[in-house]
Amino acid sequence: MKAAATAPDQGAAEPTPAGALSKLVQDANNAGITYQEMEDRGRDPQGKTLPRQWYQKLVKTPPVNPPSYDQQVAISNATGRPLRHVQEAAARQWFQYEATELAGYDEEVRIIVGHLAGKPKAELMRWRMMIEAAERAQREAGE
Repeated sequence: MKAAATAPDQGAAEPTPAGALSKLVQDANNAGITYQEMEDRGRDPQGKTLPRQWYQKLVKTPPVNPPSYDQQVAISNATGRPLRHVQEAAARQWFQYEATELAGYDEEVRIIVGHLAGKPKAELMRWRMMIEAAERAQREAGE
């Protein structure tokens, strides 16, 4: 005999989605890096490590304050993710900041991206298909 499922309590709080940095660490753990391995290889610039419980807490009950720069370096080393990804994830989780700069690209690329920013998905897909078709034609022509 099966019991009917009860409706969720209307006053119950919805579970909050994991923050970006918490998710980054959780994804590393899901990919097979244990919290102990994170502790072992997650060294900050002074060579100190963060305890495995620190990583667990970051995933389960994130602290109110963001990690320091040194802690972010340790997280980067622990998870194998570039420091820039760790910093961007911390900025999203604690400051709701989404990095949008195009560092490393020349002025022409930034201008093109600026023109496409905010366009509807269908138009972005159209531009992508045109660019890929042009690249394919160049390859086939041997250029």
